[in-house]
Amino acid sequence: MQPESSWLIENARLVDPSTGMDRLGRLLIVDGRFAGIDLSDGDLPDQVQRMDASGCILGPGLIDLATEFGEPGREEDETIVTGTTAALAGGYTAIALSSNSEPPIDTAASVEFIRQKGVRADNCRVYALGCVSKNQSGESLAEIGSLVEAGAVALSDGPRPIENTALLRRALEYCGMFDRVVFDHPEIASLSRGGVMHEGLEQLKLGLSPIPAEAEDLATSRDLRLVEATGGRLHLTSISTSGSVELCRRAKARGIPFTSGIFIANAHMCDTLMRTFDANCKVNPPLRSPDHLEACLEGLRDGTIDIISSGHRPCSLEKKMLEIDAAPFGMIALETALSQVITHLIRPGILTWCQAFEKMSLNPAKLLGQPGGSLTIGQPADFTIIEPDRQWQVDATALQSKSYNTPLNGTSLYGIVLSTFVAGRKRWTALARTAS
Repeated sequence: MQPESSWLIENARLVDPSTGMDRLGRLLIVDGRFAGIDLSDGDLPDQVQRMDASGCILGPGLIDLATEFGEPGREEDETIVTGTTAALAGGYTAIALSSNSEPPIDTAASVEFIRQKGVRADNCRVYALGCVSKNQSGESLAEIGSLVEAGAVALSDGPRPIENTALLRRALEYCGMFDRVVFDHPEIASLSRGGVMHEGLEQLKLGLSPIPAEAEDLATSRDLRLVEATGGRLHLTSISTSGSVELCRRAKARGIPFTSGIFIANAHMCDTLMRTFDANCKVNPPLRSPDHLEACLEGLRDGTIDIISSGHRPCSLEKKMLEIDAAPFGMIALETALSQVITHLIRPGILTWCQAFEKMSLNPAKLLGQPGGSLTIGQPADFTIIEPDRQWQVDATALQSKSYNTPLNGTSLYGIVLSTFVAGRKRWTALARTAS
């Protein structure tokens, strides 16, 4: 990526979770990197482009660890071009792309394919997650060394859980040799297979097949025990139950090194939404009951949950038009995740802006060992500019994603992403998005 000429962003509220900075200032970008904060005019380079960001928040670009597109194999759902455009529109400057494609990302050639397609798209940064098991079958380890050598930043069979306990143990041991994290979606599939929604009172009323909380709790417990035994690196991609939150809290108190994440849907939506029988509300992990939701919010408050991911899983209109039992899991979220965080977590006081950027930018960057999450001088100038108090109405057909599967269609959210910069280049400007 070639940087544009120098930029000076003025009158912005600068938020940097790496230093705790949250104040008004102006930021200079030169040659694609952060070059100075609050410099005098005499210290500015010639021909600097100025941007007035009055009333806006400027923070490090978001980094998503739970993105699915479909390409290769399911381009009808999303392509790397449309998906990375959607990411920019949502304030994301980097995404870690799930290995769940057809074929899965289980060879060095498939990792290189993803990397090349990301470069050609020339939008946000695209990182590849390699498979833990060959063909995501859960039977034998993929050629992890080859995947890492080709550029895989972490290993995952997501959204499929790693059910084979012996395989997960070997993966944690082996990936530790390469300093790579194993991502796991904690779920005992034999308990949840055929389920549609969270098991509970709402599920009984609606007569839909259950997904019990225990399916997640048991997998979380097993995963934490294995990482403690092996000393490997583990990221629980999507916890959603009170049991998982408490298990993670206790494990952190014992000093077990791991991270946990939550999909934005599970941070503010609950199972009562399934009363609409809208297949766009069918997600995995399922939308839980209010008691589980409150436990997750407390986990976000106290730092038990380290990362907020979009859980972006596009599905073509034809697939989501099936009966809810047959429709696939998933909703799109790259373009709405930040606004959902602003509306449901920041404005109610559950998270501060620094905490939100920490969970959506700094911690993901640290986990992947990639640049980002900071406005530190000398770092690549990946950042987003947000108008936080402006409302807009979600119109699924007007989003950049190729698919429309969001239950938020027609709802109002706070927070407009005005601009997204990657390596000092303005890659997104909100010209088309209108306020409600």
